Amino acid sequence: MKVIDHINEAKDTLFSFEILPPLKGKSIQSIYNGIDPLMEFKPKFINVTYHREEYVYRERDKGLLEKVSIRKRPGTVGICAAIMNKYHVDAVPHLICGGFSREDTENALIDLQFLGIDNVLALRGDPIKTEAAFKPAIKGHNYAVELIEQIQAMNKGKYTMDEIHLEPTDFCVGAAGYPEKHFEAMNMDTDLQYLKQKVDMGADYIITQLFYDNNKYFDFVKRCRAVGINVPIIPGLKPISNLRHISFLPKFFHIDLPNELSSELLKCKTNDDVKQVGIEWGIQQTKELKAAGVPCIHYYTMSNSSEVKQIASELF
Repeated sequence: MKVIDHINEAKDTLFSFEILPPLKGKSIQSIYNGIDPLMEFKPKFINVTYHREEYVYRERDKGLLEKVSIRKRPGTVGICAAIMNKYHVDAVPHLICGGFSREDTENALIDLQFLGIDNVLALRGDPIKTEAAFKPAIKGHNYAVELIEQIQAMNKGKYTMDEIHLEPTDFCVGAAGYPEKHFEAMNMDTDLQYLKQKVDMGADYIITQLFYDNNKYFDFVKRCRAVGINVPIIPGLKPISNLRHISFLPKFFHIDLPNELSSELLKCKTNDDVKQVGIEWGIQQTKELKAAGVPCIHYYTMSNSSEVKQIASELF
């Protein structure tokens, strides 16, 4: 079932979450261990992220350099199929521009269609650590809007191949939104223009980057509606769970922590202290968002479901 259909048929705020694929060498059980504790809250869909393969160059004999893959994670296609088979819940693979040609993207979408997976989240993706800025693959996409355009073309039966009368796909497409602005956008107005392009191209709904100030989400929704973005906007939340997050999350995700939250975090001495503050803040965020009637609340678990389970236990 498509995510947009779940949203349109819901009578209350839905619960969903996102997981990371395991690192190379880990079993599928590591995925199930992160999902099992959250199934009691009846998620309507589970997102599976995709992380590009990264490389280092190691010097060999005679000064030759060998390109070596590091931090390889399995692809999302097989993981999504396994999730749907085991839990009978819709899985949403992340589809990114980085590292994929148009043909690679087409092949991935064909595989998803064969497996009965009819949802994707279309993202540009981040540059790898060896890139100063994002670089598309040869014959790949520069921006998520181009990726959405290709998906919607396939939904109309238009493939990169020359053959005619190909069977149309039927994908529901999600896109990312940034309540505090994408860090590469010149300002919020231009960021909203880019987001509207993705919606106009065929994005069915938006999932936001994580945030900790609900007012920024509410303001973001108002600004979206003002420029003609009328698709559902799902808030994305992540509980702060350790001391490292206090500095890492604002730096990596380019977000601000509200004064009330930062004041409590500054009192924390241990990871357990931070975890408790994060859970309490997540409960209050969720309670306010549910009261406002948001279509769904999407939790970024990073495959660690313990904090999300405690929050959901209070409200779902």
